[in-house]
Amino acid sequence: MTPRVLVVDDEKLIRWSVSERLHRRGYEVVTAESGEQALDQVSSGPLDAMLLDVRLPGIDGLETLKRALQAQPELIVVMMSAHSTVDGAVEAMKHGAVDFLVKPFSLDVLDSAVGRAIAAATTRRHIILAASGAAPQAMGAIIGDTQAMGQVREMVARLAAGTATVLIEGESGSGKEVVARAIHSTSGRANAPFLQLNCATLPEQLLESELFGHERGAFTDAKVQKRGLFETAGGGTVMLDEIGDLPAPGQAKLLRLLENKTFRRVGGVAELKTDARVIAATNADLEERVAEGRFRADLFFRLNVVRIHVPALRDRAADLPALAAHFVSRYNQEMKRAVRGLSAAALDVLTTYQWPGNVRELRNVVERAFILNPDLTEIHPEHLPSELRDAVATAADADPVAGGAPNGADLSLDSAERRLILQAMEQSRGNQSQAARLLGVTRDTLRYRLKKYALE
Repeated sequence: MTPRVLVVDDEKLIRWSVSERLHRRGYEVVTAESGEQALDQVSSGPLDAMLLDVRLPGIDGLETLKRALQAQPELIVVMMSAHSTVDGAVEAMKHGAVDFLVKPFSLDVLDSAVGRAIAAATTRRHIILAASGAAPQAMGAIIGDTQAMGQVREMVARLAAGTATVLIEGESGSGKEVVARAIHSTSGRANAPFLQLNCATLPEQLLESELFGHERGAFTDAKVQKRGLFETAGGGTVMLDEIGDLPAPGQAKLLRLLENKTFRRVGGVAELKTDARVIAATNADLEERVAEGRFRADLFFRLNVVRIHVPALRDRAADLPALAAHFVSRYNQEMKRAVRGLSAAALDVLTTYQWPGNVRELRNVVERAFILNPDLTEIHPEHLPSELRDAVATAADADPVAGGAPNGADLSLDSAERRLILQAMEQSRGNQSQAARLLGVTRDTLRYRLKKYALE
């Protein structure tokens, strides 16, 4: 859905220039030249954001702000003011505005402010939908509108009717288990068990026992017979996380199970059958491990029937507002709270951070804000971990776009990346898809980098 922005200013030139810029950026724009007209627009339909001048004829900006937020509490408002009225803009922020622009401002500054406002509006909208029970439940918790996540959802939908083995790749914390559960819950196996085992957490003997079960007396502590995951799952799904860490004997037994749908308990001789679907997940490069002799090539080829790649969070930063809103909604329900979302400034910090821990780290950041701030109504930068804010500040200080390089030559990685992107865009004559292929990244990753370095 195209974001809808209301621009309120009594100066015709400002209304026109701001509207033109936002139109070009893909927003739906409506305008008003007074507080009265602005309130009419607010009452006529939902808005995502409002750019509001402090000084207006008739009802002033502060009163317009108060009435607008009474009519649409979820509305994100950015104040605009000349230097002489900054105090008025600050006062407006105390009454619910999220940011203010000091006139005259550049178009880049306008883009950033509106981008932050729309991101904040997105989180509030998702939270409201979740609270009302109207949020879509299809595909479980696969959240995101980027092209990469659209491809993940498409693959999940295609796999719903089949029984093929699936290999899910992605960094730790990127959401591989969420995708696996979505495959299970959208298939005909949804009413059967979904069982999961991390192959990196158990010693070899216990791992095989967990997977295939064991007979009484099979080893020292085997005092009774035990059914393994494949036997217990029946016609359900078994997810094997960190499959690259499965020991060699376990690899051989798993290959046999995938080929024949049969297995033996540890210490047993009877052939048992299973109809369980296998979903394997890994954060390692299995092809590299095959080349190193650490993983069986025949097992890799048997697992690699259908492959799904879950992108890292830093490569789909556009999905971050929706993901953050998902976690706010989750902890609102679990902790009986009413946090309405994240401020534009907090989202700015989150979208700048590189997220080495991926979606799992984002979840933890939101949960921490809830736990440490019992009176929280909205998440602001001060509610985020100091190490996260420090990392973002350090990156900003080193960013050649923001501050330039010390002592002349800029040898930073950011600078090198920026030059490579410029070169790729020049060679592709501005074609983003072709430039992404030249750089070996997804188009969404390239678009994020173009925005980061103000190269759009």
